[in-house]
Amino acid sequence: MKKGSVFLLLSLGILAIASCGSAEEKINPLPILGERDVDYQMIDGKEVADTIYHRVPDFKYLNQDSVLISSEDLKDKIWIVDFFFTSCPTICPPMTSNMNSLAEATSDLEENIQFLSFSIDPKRDTPSNLRKYIKARELNTKNWYLFSGEEDATHRLAKSFFNGAERNDEADGGFGHTDYFALVDTNGHVRGIYVGTDTEQMMLLENAIRKLLKEEYGVDGSK
Repeated sequence: MKKGSVFLLLSLGILAIASCGSAEEKINPLPILGERDVDYQMIDGKEVADTIYHRVPDFKYLNQDSVLISSEDLKDKIWIVDFFFTSCPTICPPMTSNMNSLAEATSDLEENIQFLSFSIDPKRDTPSNLRKYIKARELNTKNWYLFSGEEDATHRLAKSFFNGAERNDEADGGFGHTDYFALVDTNGHVRGIYVGTDTEQMMLLENAIRKLLKEEYGVDGSK
């Protein structure tokens, strides 16, 4: 899939964070990605600074079963998020395969994780078409929603997850998009970006999932 220059900024600096060495990961918490601001308040006569971190916006989408799901419904889980479309001939098949493998590899933590795949081509990717896609690829969707919603809103939403999506007649399949998986905590903070077509990055992502759940939520899986 060709990626337009509009996405180049997304790749600068972010992937370096996702590739941190394991020794450092044992010491430092996962970063919170994105811009941040500082809010100053007077408390008991003293000026106190509070850091305001980037958060993904609220959303509502139909899943593959035509059930309307909101971000509020998912607030007690961490998320693994990507953007795709079912007729994508290039990067989406390996992304979907890797997402499925990741869901199976973290099945011991499935009560704490929600996988989310947003279609950037909802005109064709209706819930019924998403169900056909799931069946054809034999996907394990026990804790995985494939979403269909308004196209322009989805393309804007992608930016909040440090992804990119746009119509592009020169791109294979008619859309340009990034192949990133975003790791999001229960506060809506993006904690890491990983290349969804790369198996080594998927190993890093699994480790990050387990680290986040164990160190910040006290959840330790069976592995």
